[in-house]
Amino acid sequence: MGIETVVNKKPTLLPLEDWIERQTFRTTKDIEIPEKMSDRVIGQDKAVEVMKKAAAQKRHVMLIGEPGTGKSMLANSMVEYLPKEELQDIVSYHNPEDVNEPRIRVFPAGRGKAVVSEQKAHAAALKNQKSSFYLYACVLLVMAGLVGVMYFRGDLTMLLVCLFCVFIIILLTRTPGQRQESMIVPKVLVGHDPNDLPPFIDATGAHAGSLLGDVRHDPFQSGGLETPSHDRLESGAIHKANKGVLYIDEINLLRIESQQAILTAMQEKKMSITGQSERSSGALVKSEPVPCDFILVCAGNLDAINGMHPALRSRIRGYGYEVYMRSTMPDTDENRSYIARFVAQEVRKDEKIPHFDKYAVGEIIKEAQRRAGRKGELTLRMRELGGLVRVSGDVAVEKGASVVTVDDVLTAKGTARSLEQQIADRHIENSKKYSLFETSGSEVGMINGLAALGADSGMAEYSGIVLPIVAAISPPQTKKTGKLIATGRLGDIAKEAVDNISAVIKNYTSKSISDYDIHLQYIGTYDGVEGDSASITMATVILSAMEGIPIRQDLAMTGSLSVRGKVLPVGAVTAKLEAAAVSGIKAALIPAANGNDVMIQNRYYHDMDVYTVENFRDVIEYAFVDCPKKEDLMNKLLPLTENGVSTVKKIEPPAEYIPAAKPEEKEKPPRPEQYFIEEIEDSATVKEKSRSKDGSPCPQ
Repeated sequence: MGIETVVNKKPTLLPLEDWIERQTFRTTKDIEIPEKMSDRVIGQDKAVEVMKKAAAQKRHVMLIGEPGTGKSMLANSMVEYLPKEELQDIVSYHNPEDVNEPRIRVFPAGRGKAVVSEQKAHAAALKNQKSSFYLYACVLLVMAGLVGVMYFRGDLTMLLVCLFCVFIIILLTRTPGQRQESMIVPKVLVGHDPNDLPPFIDATGAHAGSLLGDVRHDPFQSGGLETPSHDRLESGAIHKANKGVLYIDEINLLRIESQQAILTAMQEKKMSITGQSERSSGALVKSEPVPCDFILVCAGNLDAINGMHPALRSRIRGYGYEVYMRSTMPDTDENRSYIARFVAQEVRKDEKIPHFDKYAVGEIIKEAQRRAGRKGELTLRMRELGGLVRVSGDVAVEKGASVVTVDDVLTAKGTARSLEQQIADRHIENSKKYSLFETSGSEVGMINGLAALGADSGMAEYSGIVLPIVAAISPPQTKKTGKLIATGRLGDIAKEAVDNISAVIKNYTSKSISDYDIHLQYIGTYDGVEGDSASITMATVILSAMEGIPIRQDLAMTGSLSVRGKVLPVGAVTAKLEAAAVSGIKAALIPAANGNDVMIQNRYYHDMDVYTVENFRDVIEYAFVDCPKKEDLMNKLLPLTENGVSTVKKIEPPAEYIPAAKPEEKEKPPRPEQYFIEEIEDSATVKEKSRSKDGSPCPQ
């Protein structure tokens, strides 16, 4: 296979570059692909085990998880483990006793098609026999007319009579009448070959007719022109999935009536086919019950549970399994090899892009690390990762290259940015153009926050933006009636975060917000703000406005704030830090709990320092410029830190990678690629950076 794997569930400390150097495969062409589809599912070991049990016992399964985590592939692989049983051909017959209730017959796989072929041959023979009889009759009549002309010496009367009879015969044979030969020909509703695998039917997005079966409308309903009702039956997905798997993604989007019908089919294991439209002639037709003994595998996101029929979910819970799909997996040597195999799978499935060399595979694995959003994890949103693989292949094809290289992957990462990333880049560009935020000097009541786009888009990758916030203080109209007014289309959670900030300010500054009207403005938030990740940002800018302490404008921050002054973790830290670095920010503060979530590239560390903070006092220490008011405020916040010692830590970049091909350039072996946290013991650095525009401390 060419991939060295070590069975270890804990994240590896071996840098990715060193791991790639150890691999023996040159390109993904050397990597073997498992034959079974279940063996190609990556990172969902428990889900695969459940699927195998469900297949062996013919249990229903509900798969819930984020998009692109392998739900459809897992469902498709279920047919490989279904117990061997004889598939069935389902055939519909004309019912002479009730033409609107076609008869249903079941045959072994392949036999139904043979029966229908025999009936068609028999009907064709009858038709040919009748046609031959009428042909002979017409020939005899014409010959009789000619004989009459000769016998009566040119009298055409008898010939005309014979020709008229021929015309009547032709007219009668061209009129359908009672087509007995068509009545006796059955129709195959569901057909199989003897060696077929159990069927896998994807009914995602199917309407009632294609899901439950339907009866085609007949515009000629009488006068001998009508089509027999059994010939108008159309089997639905539930019937085609008989003895197999019926897969429905986004189950919550299915109409409640259809969900109820599926529940009935699951219970009875058979369901009649009837017309789905009341305005169609098919509404009069209802066949005998048609077998539909299937295993239901339904899937959806977490919100799909709310839109499901309660009885349908109860049926699955009582007679099957519910599985929540993983979105990340540990960054182990074994799982890295699975990502490499995934790249090989995508190349062979696409059939239009060249294979990847092992260094390009390493860049794909690095992107999987980044999209996981946490150190020691790899993303399982494989569909989106596959998109990067295909775009990288397109770049190589455009260049005429025979192998995809690292440069192609890096180019693809730039050209295949998500819409959210493109919007974020445009936002940063416009913010710089119109100077919506500053990146140097200091200002009172103005701060740079960090936010993320794409949280509600369903995409695995977030995009960060710099979010400037401005605060101003004014006296209330009447005494003790001050209030905090926040603008910028704040959502419910963001509004609640504003209330939490009020508690921190009152508890640790001995000042009451009721003595002020505090105006808080989010700049450029035309689409609204949701979440509490700007809590420390809002609290800092409010205190700056109340105390008149300038804030460093080359610094940005993100983090949630508890009512006890603790800084809590937030999401999309990597995307936010990348946006800060691109925007010209020189220092960034993030929650200490997010220290291991930072996956930014080394080049960003050259332009920006990243610090972790545990409490609000740590935030004040770095955000405010030095002055007596700052010292007084930090003394009031001393209860937040143990023994009054700062808990600020700096995140150090990983060691620069030195290729093994150039050993003479190596000065020392690379350290494990992890983020080292160093405590900031000397506050001189803080004081040096905490200066106003002219370099002097802020006014007292």
